[in-house]
Amino acid sequence: MAIQRTLSIIKPDAVAKNVIGDIIRRFEENGLSVIATRMTHLSAEQAGRFYAVHKERPFYKDLCKFMSSGPILAMTLEGSNAVNLNRQLMGATNPKEAEEGTIRADHANSIDANAVHGSDSEENAGIEISFFFGDLDLNSRL
Repeated sequence: MAIQRTLSIIKPDAVAKNVIGDIIRRFEENGLSVIATRMTHLSAEQAGRFYAVHKERPFYKDLCKFMSSGPILAMTLEGSNAVNLNRQLMGATNPKEAEEGTIRADHANSIDANAVHGSDSEENAGIEISFFFGDLDLNSRL
């Protein structure tokens, strides 16, 4: 498998629950390395720019409001097949449908407050990573 980078965000609900360490542990135990982190509190405008791809979707405004409701932890993860592995570890968007043992099954409250975000493709990972991090922020450990 190819070495990839992907973006992961620990969302405001999971940050508030104080489960950052558990989520990072799951990534590391499954072969993903954290190569950049940034804790920040997005403004509604910043959340809107990040989720602009969803601008026409009915959930867009609520998503932006939620993502700007408290601090988040943005991370770049690196490893073999990182995009798909991260999505596996997160579980289904709706935590009621997420497999037992996934991050969302264990830490999410609802389809809206679902604990984590992960890039859905290698192309989007590059776009999303550059939203939060510059080249000097990324420190490969491979």
